[in-house]
Amino acid sequence: MKIEGEHLMPATREQVWRALNDPAVLTRATPGLKALVPTGPDAYDAEIELAVGPVRGAYAGKVRITDKRPPEAMTLIVEGGGRPGTIRATGALTLEAQGDQTLVRYVGDAQVTGVLLSVGHRLIPGVARQMAGEFFKAVAREVAARGKKG
Repeated sequence: MKIEGEHLMPATREQVWRALNDPAVLTRATPGLKALVPTGPDAYDAEIELAVGPVRGAYAGKVRITDKRPPEAMTLIVEGGGRPGTIRATGALTLEAQGDQTLVRYVGDAQVTGVLLSVGHRLIPGVARQMAGEFFKAVAREVAARGKKG
């Protein structure tokens, strides 16, 4: 399943870059992410709880950030599994400065297996778009709150 989109962030490219590379920000901003524990440079163990239609489940997984070109681009790789199935997703983010704002473009691909695929396959693209929108709004709030602190 492919997903792509863009989100205009009311912050500079450097501010958005810092937020997207901060595990605490990612944990607070990512829907369903309960924990993100560093295991090495740009590598994390993750605990995720998600619901797609009637399928609910907890997943244990790994997140890696690769292909970093500060402050313009990065790739996120997420792999996880749980009772409802497995998820493997790759997402490429590019950050384009537009004055004091940043246009974040994302292109991703995800593969799911198990009950999640068989029951939720028609719902997954819509849920993924909704989660991406929630994520970028939350990151924007985090950046704005950081700006107010100094």
